[in-house]
Amino acid sequence: MAETSLDHAEVNRLLSRLSGVDEKMASRYPGARPVRQPVHTCYVPADKVGSGVLDEWGSAALAALDSHAATPAALAAVLEIPGEIAEAVHPRVRAKLTSAPVEDLRIDFEDGYLAPAGAADPDAVEDADAERTAGVVADWLRDGAAPACFGLRVKSFDTAQLRARSVRTLDVFLTALLARCGELPQGLVLTFPKVVDVAQVEVFVEVLALAERRFGLAGGSLRFEIQVETTQSIVDTEGRFALPRFLAAGAGRVSGLHFGTYDYTASCGLTAAHQHLAHRACDFARHAMQVAAAGTGVFLSDGSTNVLPVGEQVEHGWRTHYQLVRRSLEHGFYQSWDLHPAQLVTRYAAVFAAFRDSAPAEAARLAAYTSSSGGAVLDEPATARALAASFVRALDNGATDAEEVKAMTGLAESELRSLGRL
Repeated sequence: MAETSLDHAEVNRLLSRLSGVDEKMASRYPGARPVRQPVHTCYVPADKVGSGVLDEWGSAALAALDSHAATPAALAAVLEIPGEIAEAVHPRVRAKLTSAPVEDLRIDFEDGYLAPAGAADPDAVEDADAERTAGVVADWLRDGAAPACFGLRVKSFDTAQLRARSVRTLDVFLTALLARCGELPQGLVLTFPKVVDVAQVEVFVEVLALAERRFGLAGGSLRFEIQVETTQSIVDTEGRFALPRFLAAGAGRVSGLHFGTYDYTASCGLTAAHQHLAHRACDFARHAMQVAAAGTGVFLSDGSTNVLPVGEQVEHGWRTHYQLVRRSLEHGFYQSWDLHPAQLVTRYAAVFAAFRDSAPAEAARLAAYTSSSGGAVLDEPATARALAASFVRALDNGATDAEEVKAMTGLAESELRSLGRL
């Protein structure tokens, strides 16, 4: 046995001081959650949400595809992508728009929602919409038609009036939904906008806990996304990095951080001409979100573009949206907002094309890693998990299938999911 010189008891005493670090790291950074992340969130004003809204979005997206890119060659020309990529992507886009066009839908009671002009009692109108849309969701669940994720965006806590209205809308919605369903449905998520102070998160958490007690729900079952759309959600009024404090105040309830393009760029003082998702001010916010959420299991979502593919601007809107989605993916944001049905065409085209572009090289690296055969790139276990995760995402969103992935990587779907820890 090798000789040592340090006092073992003293060494153990010093090392024991790190046990608290281990516990804190395990608590705050549990790693990826074993649930699927949707590729987008569709925001629909509450007054526009009816029982047929999912079919309406899918039908409108298919109609846009048939009108402006009915063939792979037409899609390649419109989006300015290689023909072989379009050949692989086009049929999968059509299949996705036919089978499951909307992966995540948020019933919007915030910026996108306005009570009818001249309404004698706007509060009564919002009450009615909250109750009615809860019934719509209950019908989807009953008929097996609900998207994988759904929920509502409440009003912000900016003012006393908005705070009271926000909580009331949530109360009416949950009361009606639970009365119809009898239990909290899986896939329900809430969106909490325009956060400027950790106290707002703390109070929202207490409101959710109050609701859980009232409805007899398990503690922590009501989860929410924080929208990052103010400068104070990046750096607080005391000059501190705000997002880690927001996540801690969320007490395990925060499921996502969603970027808000236009409110954030406006709060930075950018003029309308420069308020867009590719601005470097947005890059700073996104990177801050990544640093705060890394290892926590909190999903990241990018924002939206208001350049819509409508009227004579369908192809321009498509190219703009396609390029921004690809840019988000390159930044590690695998989800972002869609505001119009026709954006679903370029949503899936971009997601599927990104996979096609990277899959051959990633498959080769993954195969080399799992076979321990080495190769031109020596990957770490963390990179191997990321490689596997990219294939799992593609399997989940329809970009590929298990047979194709097995041919590329040599791994069965179960092996990929195990390696990717998803």
